[in-house]
Amino acid sequence: GCVADTPAALPERMQAWLDWLATQRRVSPLTLTAYRAGLQALLRLAEARPPEELQPADIRRFVARLHGEGQQGRSIARHLSAWRGFYRWLVREHGVRVNPALGIRPPKSPSTLPRVLSPEQANALLDPEPQNLLETRDIAMFELFYSSGLRVAELAGLDIDAGLDLAEGLVTVTGKRQRQRTVPVGGKAIEALRHWLPLRASLATAGEQALFVTRDGHRLSTRGIASRLSTRAQALGLGVHVHPHMLRHSFASHLLQSSGDLRAVQELLGHASIRSTQIYTHLDFQHLAAVYDAAHPRARK
Repeated sequence: GCVADTPAALPERMQAWLDWLATQRRVSPLTLTAYRAGLQALLRLAEARPPEELQPADIRRFVARLHGEGQQGRSIARHLSAWRGFYRWLVREHGVRVNPALGIRPPKSPSTLPRVLSPEQANALLDPEPQNLLETRDIAMFELFYSSGLRVAELAGLDIDAGLDLAEGLVTVTGKRQRQRTVPVGGKAIEALRHWLPLRASLATAGEQALFVTRDGHRLSTRGIASRLSTRAQALGLGVHVHPHMLRHSFASHLLQSSGDLRAVQELLGHASIRSTQIYTHLDFQHLAAVYDAAHPRARK
């Protein structure tokens, strides 16, 4: 077989679909990489049969084979989603009669709910006073992250003169599929940003637009943000590995616990579908159950 590291050239139609996604649907490079992997898996499983000839029974067999090879439900689900999208496009653009991947479900994975920090842990992470210039930057970054529930790429992409309005307490970011949203910035985050901004001016190289810069004065990368966050959590003895998405998860679940307003949390997170937001309702089910028992007229026997 081919070496896994070098992406083998895909058949013309598969490549055309990926190009269409990139240009017409503005799908992120990460999603494209995942879809390409899905298409390569399909080719390998189809063993020289053209994809256009495959039937639902074939797709079911492929799913079983991937499962047998030890792939997790979640990664099989990603493959299936690529296959469904590819066939949907073939049906629409190339007169293929059926989408054989439609309605075929991946095997269930043990459900892993996103790990979240307790509000106490979030305070322990953010409360200690910064000791130096870079810690001042980090606190501004993490406060904004947790206060506004941003994605790490949105945080890294923020510019100095666009998007952040401290007077109004708002930040505007561009999320997935180039969707813009504006979310509130909390008081603690505004304060931390006001401390950071004058220091940033002394660091940033001429012409650098980034709100958060490295000690060399250039834009801090998503990887740099992740590393600073995990280092801080360790230094403060939090006892959990804290990664960027965890702050977003914590933002969502703390907001949901206090407000119970799933739609509002969906808007703030910039989820296109409420289904993405519903994961947070599982996190706090004990709390919901307690409220139900206390409040519903027919809850008590």
